[in-house]
Amino acid sequence: MSKSDSSIKNHSWQAKGDKLVAAIALRIRQSLELDLILKQTVKEVRKFLETDRVLVYRFEPDWSGLIVVESVGNSWKTVLGSRIHDPCFTPSHIQKYKQGRVQVVADIFNSSLTPCHIEMLASFEVKANLVVPIIAEHKLWGLLIAQHCQSPRKWNLSEVELLKQLTTQVGIAVQQAELYQKVQSLNDYLELKVQKRTAKLERSFKFESLIRSITEKIRDTLDETQILETVTQEVREVLKIERCKIELYDNQQTIATIVYECSVNSVACQGTTRRVADFPELYQQLLQKQSLQFVEKIPELSPKKLHCTRLVCPIFDNRGVLGNLWLLRPPEEMFDELEVRLVEQVANQCAIAIRQARLYENAQSQVEELGKLNNLKDNFLKTISHELRTPMSSILLAAQTLEKLIITQGIKGLKSQNFQRVFQIFKNSCNKQNKLVNDLITLCYIDAESATLIREWIDLTSLIPKLVEPFRDQALNQQQQLIISFPSAIPLVHSDVSLLERVINELLTNACKYTPAQGQISVITRTKEGKVFLSVSNSGVEISPSQQELIFDKFYRIPSHDPWQFGGSGIGLALVKKLVELLAAEIQLESQDNITTFTIKLPINPIKI
Repeated sequence: MSKSDSSIKNHSWQAKGDKLVAAIALRIRQSLELDLILKQTVKEVRKFLETDRVLVYRFEPDWSGLIVVESVGNSWKTVLGSRIHDPCFTPSHIQKYKQGRVQVVADIFNSSLTPCHIEMLASFEVKANLVVPIIAEHKLWGLLIAQHCQSPRKWNLSEVELLKQLTTQVGIAVQQAELYQKVQSLNDYLELKVQKRTAKLERSFKFESLIRSITEKIRDTLDETQILETVTQEVREVLKIERCKIELYDNQQTIATIVYECSVNSVACQGTTRRVADFPELYQQLLQKQSLQFVEKIPELSPKKLHCTRLVCPIFDNRGVLGNLWLLRPPEEMFDELEVRLVEQVANQCAIAIRQARLYENAQSQVEELGKLNNLKDNFLKTISHELRTPMSSILLAAQTLEKLIITQGIKGLKSQNFQRVFQIFKNSCNKQNKLVNDLITLCYIDAESATLIREWIDLTSLIPKLVEPFRDQALNQQQQLIISFPSAIPLVHSDVSLLERVINELLTNACKYTPAQGQISVITRTKEGKVFLSVSNSGVEISPSQQELIFDKFYRIPSHDPWQFGGSGIGLALVKKLVELLAAEIQLESQDNITTFTIKLPINPIKI
């Protein structure tokens, strides 16, 4: 064969090789099925190289390996599925393969291979061996191996280069498939997590409904005995427990008496008493409003049921601890988090009901005050109903309008100004609804003393401008002037940044809401008396001294203001006061000369807790 003929033949072979690599690369881009890609690859490579066997060898974590794919001629034994642990395969071999080493062996019996390696290859009927590493994500994943069994074979450079190109593509396929598998595993995990979360939420909603039902029943009466009976029966039936009882303290909290019990058996403890001092470890925690769950031996039970699981939740309100709600179930059944929360909320409602019943029975002189509380409750329900209904109506109307735009105008409707305007209404209404719910929840958590502070050093000179910025457009649209002032250098304060942000946002929201056009809103920060004074002022509004005393009460609204004009639930400033107190700070209100100023006094030094 002439040199020219040989060159043409090599060029043709190279062109076919390039075509093979391109075809495999295209298949990798079009499929995530690694096994199918590998099977087709070894089949086409064996045919192209005209050799006896081509296989893919995958490493295990201990550097043993498994032949996962094979294409072999009919005359030779199959080695697919063989698991190989080569004692001659050392860490130095691993490192060399990681660096891209290619092993080219024309004749295994006339080579530098170790005897154990030669023995292993001979058992597979191999005479010549060509090994190229498969690297995926910079890790040695496996080997692509071409083997000649009928005789020794000299592997030429173009064949080696072809296999190197193919292993690059196989490495991409491995990386792609493993990434897809990780994504699938993550999706499965997230789906399972969502399912668990959904089940938990459904159960939580069910418990909330039960709490409302129990609350309605015990609020419908001022008879303390009926309240105790309702609570114990409802709790026992809802949680399917053996026994539920309520004990109440005397006025000095030295004696605890079981005043009502609901049980599935004849054992009854109603009327029994015990001294609090005789059980200091138990009652010390209960009097600190901490729920307890433990397994206890109960002598009065049958011999088969000497032990049980107890859950004890204190019955308390803001005036103190009245008693405890006791629950009993078998020792192998614990009360989960949702059940504990349910019982705690029932205990809280029970405390309210008992307190109301006692007030009614023991203090007829407080009837007028009770009437005020009922009026306050009614006003709050009306206000909160309006505040909840207004954004919900806007959300419903916006959703209907958006749906109509999409149906009638298709994609064009999504880009129209009407769509954007209605969508903004939808977002604003959702944000308003979410804020109201968050305020209510936060107020509940603070009242239950379950809020947790995360203190850090805060630079007010950078925090305040960031918080004020979202209000600038609103102030501009309402023709108001918004000013920030730092008369002097402000030291860092040690506080909870998220709670502080909520306080400042609430004060700015009120200022923007009540300041008339052409009015001025000022945020001034200064150092005074060893503290940082943060003031939010607005002009055009003045609160009378009598109203200033009530402005921080829950659900209180200034009578002179139209509740439907400005909106609001009456919990914003109550929440501000509680958050400020939680931060170990003070809040002061000044309102005169048609200017209202709220000032927060923040300690500079860290608070020792």
